[in-house]
Amino acid sequence: MTMNKILIIGNLGSDPEMRYTPNGNPVTSFTVATNRRYRASDGENREETEWFRISAWNRLAETCNQYLQRGSKVYVEGRLSSRTYVGNDGETRVSLDVNASEVRFIDSRGANTSSSGGFSEGGSNPDSTGSSSSAASIEDEGEIEDDLPW
Repeated sequence: MTMNKILIIGNLGSDPEMRYTPNGNPVTSFTVATNRRYRASDGENREETEWFRISAWNRLAETCNQYLQRGSKVYVEGRLSSRTYVGNDGETRVSLDVNASEVRFIDSRGANTSSSGGFSEGGSNPDSTGSSSSAASIEDEGEIEDDLPW
C-alpha cells in the first residue's frame, strides 16, 4: 500500500483565483505560506517560509473562492506533487503543488466568515454549529496562541 497525503496549516498569500476547465469544472488556485522559526547552531534566530500552490476543484473550489481571502488562516489536506520549471531569470525552480481534498477555515478573529468552517471535495462537513470541530476544540483548550508565525 502507498499513500500521498499532506496536511498544511498556514496563511493565504493572495486572494484565490477561480477559473473553469473546458468541461466547465471550476478550479480555484491559491498559495499558502507556512513559517518555521528556530535557533541556529550559531545562536541566531532564523525563520523559514515554505510556499505551497493549492488547487481545489468543483464544489470545494466554489467554496474556497467565496470565503477565502489573502491572509486567511487555513488547514489544507490533500495530495502533494512537485514540478520543476525554469523561471524568468533562467534558474531552475521547484513548485510544491497540493490537490486539495479538504480545506478548513481556521481564522478565529473577524475574517469574512462568522465562524470557522470546513469543507471537503464531497461538500460541506462542518459540525452542527457550523464550525470545524477539530479547529474549535484545539482553540478552546488554549493550545493555539495568537502570536503564531502563520
